[in-house]
Amino acid sequence: MPGKILLEVVTPEKLLLSQQVDEVIAPGSEGEFGVLPGHCHFLSTLRIGELRYRVDHDTYSMAVLWGFAEVTPTKVTIMAEIAEKAEDIDVERATAKVAEAERRLQAGGLPSEVKDAQVSLEKARLRKKIAERARKTNHA
Repeated sequence: MPGKILLEVVTPEKLLLSQQVDEVIAPGSEGEFGVLPGHCHFLSTLRIGELRYRVDHDTYSMAVLWGFAEVTPTKVTIMAEIAEKAEDIDVERATAKVAEAERRLQAGGLPSEVKDAQVSLEKARLRKKIAERARKTNHA
């Protein structure tokens, strides 16, 4: 079994990450899944969630907002609608987005407006959590 697996994170705009890693934990639509080198082939849809990857003794995170994962024994490809590395997320802006989404949710409205506010709140909380943790562990 190889010691590392290639992780590539791609958005419609760019290749965000291409790195040899020890482990990947992704937010699958049916729950989180972990991948080590030598894993069997599979495909999964992704939900809003935290993508974590380990390099040696350090763990890094990024926010992933929907997409697909393709896993082979030597590579994990994350094709995300939106993905942001922890160090690229502004904590203050994410905090403001949480407050804004909470206000929208409390205001209510049409079912579609409430659903949009719920999704916005989930995204904002995820971004804030990832950015704050990265700053505490000096990965930002």
